[in-house]
Amino acid sequence: MSYKFWETAIKDYEKLLETGERSDVIIYAGENESEFHVHSDILCVRSEYFRMAFSEKWVEKKDGMLILRKPNIEPNVFWVILRFIYCASVDLTKLQGPEVLKLLIAVDELNIQPLISCIQEYLTETQSEFLHQNLIGILEIVYQHEKFTYSWNFCLDKICEDPEKLFNSDKFINLKAPLLELLLKRDDLFLDEIIIWENLIKWGLAQNPNIPQDVKKWDKEQMTIMKRILHRFIPLVRFYHIPTDAIIYKVLPYKKLLPKQLVYEILEFIMVPDMKSTVVIQPPRKPSLNFDSVIAEFRHFVLFASWIDKKDNLKYNSRNNPYNFNLLYRASRDGMDANVFHNKCDNKGATIVIIKFKGTDQIVGGYNPLEWDSSGLYKNANDSFIFSITNIKDTSTAVIGRVKRATSAIYCYNNHGPAFGYGHDLYYNNRNREWYCNSNYSYYPINLPERFYADDYEAFKLSKNSNQITFYINTK
Repeated sequence: MSYKFWETAIKDYEKLLETGERSDVIIYAGENESEFHVHSDILCVRSEYFRMAFSEKWVEKKDGMLILRKPNIEPNVFWVILRFIYCASVDLTKLQGPEVLKLLIAVDELNIQPLISCIQEYLTETQSEFLHQNLIGILEIVYQHEKFTYSWNFCLDKICEDPEKLFNSDKFINLKAPLLELLLKRDDLFLDEIIIWENLIKWGLAQNPNIPQDVKKWDKEQMTIMKRILHRFIPLVRFYHIPTDAIIYKVLPYKKLLPKQLVYEILEFIMVPDMKSTVVIQPPRKPSLNFDSVIAEFRHFVLFASWIDKKDNLKYNSRNNPYNFNLLYRASRDGMDANVFHNKCDNKGATIVIIKFKGTDQIVGGYNPLEWDSSGLYKNANDSFIFSITNIKDTSTAVIGRVKRATSAIYCYNNHGPAFGYGHDLYYNNRNREWYCNSNYSYYPINLPERFYADDYEAFKLSKNSNQITFYINTK
C-alpha cells in the first residue's frame, strides 16, 4: 500500500518560497528591482531556462549568492511564475488583461512550456473585453512569438468577423505588412473585395507619403515604388469578385501595378463572361460560420450565443461558437402571419427571434429556450431573454433584458406570433401587423417604444455545434 502527501509537500515548498530560507539566488525583477530570494536547485530542476542560466554562467556572483536580473518582468508577474515553479499551481484570476499578456510573454522568455497554452486559453476565454479594446496592438505583440499561434489566430478571427472597425480606422495604415498579408489570405475576411482593394491602395500610399493620392499624377518612379510596396499583396486580391463598374473605374486606373497577364485575364473575364477560362478563380470571401439571415450577421449570432450561455462578458468566435442557428421562418419569405409562424416554428425546440425595426438600423428580439406551440398558455423559462441592438453595425449598442418573472416568460398563442412575457413585454399582434412592447413585467426593460412596425423578422432553431472547440482551464 502506498500513501501520497502531495498537499503537505506543496505547502512546505510554498513556505520555502515565502521565507527564502537557505536561498542561494537573488533575482531582481522589474525596473525597481524587487528582490526574490530563491533556490537554484529547485529552479534548475523545474526550468530548462534557469538550468542553462546557472550552468553557462549568465549570472553574476556576489557574497556567495547568484545574482540574476530580469528588469523586463514585473514583480507581480514574476511571483506568479515562481509559485508555479515551487508549487505547480497558478492563479490567474487576480490578474487583469494587461498583466496576463505580460505573464504570457514572460513564460515564453523563460521557456515554461506548460503555462504557454494555459495562459493563452485563459486570455482569450476570460479577457475578451481587454482583447477587443486593442486587437491590433495585441496582435502585433503576440505575432512576434511563434508559440502564440492560438492568441494571434483569435485576434485575426475577431478582426475578420468585423473588419470594418480596422479598415475604417487610423490604425489600418500603420498595420505591419506581415499582418496585412495574413488578413488578406483569409477566406473569412468579411469585407467586399473592392473595399479591400481601395484600402490596400490607401495602405500603400501611407507607406510613402510623398506619392500623390491621385494616380494620374504619379511619375514612373512613383509607380515603381508603389508596385514594389504592393507586389506581395496583389495575388491576394480576388479581382474576379469585384463588380465590372468598379473594375473599370477603381482598379484599371492602377493597372500598371498589376502583372500584364492578370490585367488581360480580368478584362477577358468581364468582357467575355461565357468563355471558359483556364484561370483558377478563388471563391468569394465569407464568414467562417455563415447564417442564413437577411437581418443579422455573424457578429450578432456569436453575441446571441454568448447571451444564451450567460457569458455576457465573453464574445464567442468562429472557433468556439457552440451553436448552429438554422432558419425556420422569415416573414418576408413566408408571410408576416402568426399562423405561418406557428406552423413553421411550433414544437421545434429552442429558438431565437430577430426583428428588424422598420426604416432603421435597429434590431430587437428574444430567446425562447423551450419551444413554441399554440396552447394559449404561459411557459416557465428561467433562461429566456429579450434584447435590442440600436445600431446593427455596432454591437456595443446592445442591451439585454433577462427574465425576472420566469413563470410568464413565454406566451404561446396562435393569434400572436412570438410573444415574450406577461402583458406582453414583446410580442407580434397578427390582427394589425404591429409589434408591441407593453410592459416590463416579465423581463428587465430594454427601452423599446410601446408599438412599432418591422421591415422583417426571422426565427432560428438552435442546435449544438458538433465542431465546437472547448477548453478546460485549471487556474488554481
